[in-house]
Amino acid sequence: MSQSLDNELQAKVDHAVQLLKDAYQQYGEITFANSLGAEDVVISDLICRYAPEIEIFSLDTGRLPEETLTLLAKLEERYDRKVTVYYPDASAVESYVRENGINAFYESQEMRKSCCYVRKVEPLKRALSDKKAWITGIRREQAVTRDTIAFSEWDEGNQLQKLNPLADWSEKEVWAYIKAEEVPYNELHDMHYPSIGCAPCTRSISVGEDVRAGRWWWENPDSKECGLHPATPLKKPS
Repeated sequence: MSQSLDNELQAKVDHAVQLLKDAYQQYGEITFANSLGAEDVVISDLICRYAPEIEIFSLDTGRLPEETLTLLAKLEERYDRKVTVYYPDASAVESYVRENGINAFYESQEMRKSCCYVRKVEPLKRALSDKKAWITGIRREQAVTRDTIAFSEWDEGNQLQKLNPLADWSEKEVWAYIKAEEVPYNELHDMHYPSIGCAPCTRSISVGEDVRAGRWWWENPDSKECGLHPATPLKKPS
C-alpha cells in the first residue's frame, strides 16, 4: 500500500504531473526517454498513472547490466504496457569494434564518445525523429553539467523541446517517492550504484562520493556526458 508524501514533495509531484499533461496537450507528438534509472522510474509511474497517452521508450546499447534489463521487464508487467526499445545499428557497432577494439572507450574520451554516439546518440535520434518534444529524468543536483537545466528548454542538438519534470527534485525526494509508491527500481541501486549506464562504464561508489562518480570515472567530471544531454551534441565518428 502506498504511503502519503510530505507536503513539499506532494507539491513537486503535482507540478510534474501538470507539466506532463500540459506538454502532451501542447505538443502531442511527445515521448519519454526512460534510461531506467531512479528518476526515470518515477516519471514512468507518473506517466502511466496520470498521462498514459505519452509514449515511453528506452535505449538498449547492447552492453546494459542484466539488472537494468530485468527492471525493464518489471516495469512492463507492473503497468501493463510495452516500452518501445531502440537498438544501435549493428553495422555501426561492428565497425567500431573492428576498427578500435571491444573496450576502446577506456583509451580516450574521443573513443568513449564515439562509442556513446554509436550506441546511444544515433538510436536516440531515430527515437526522436518524428517528435516535437521529449521528456527526460535529469535533475540539477546530478552533476555540474546539469545545474542550470530548466523544466522546459529548447534542445538545439535535436531541434525539439525538452522537458525535465524532476529538474528541482533532490535525490532524497526521488527515493521518498519510489518507496512511498512502491515503484520497481534497479537492484544495482542497493549495491551503491546511484547512476547506472552501460556495464563497463559504471561502477559502485563509496560513501561521500559524488552520485555521478561511478560513471566514466577515468574522466574529468566537468565533461562526463554521453551525448544525450550536452550543450554541444556529439558528432558522428569519422
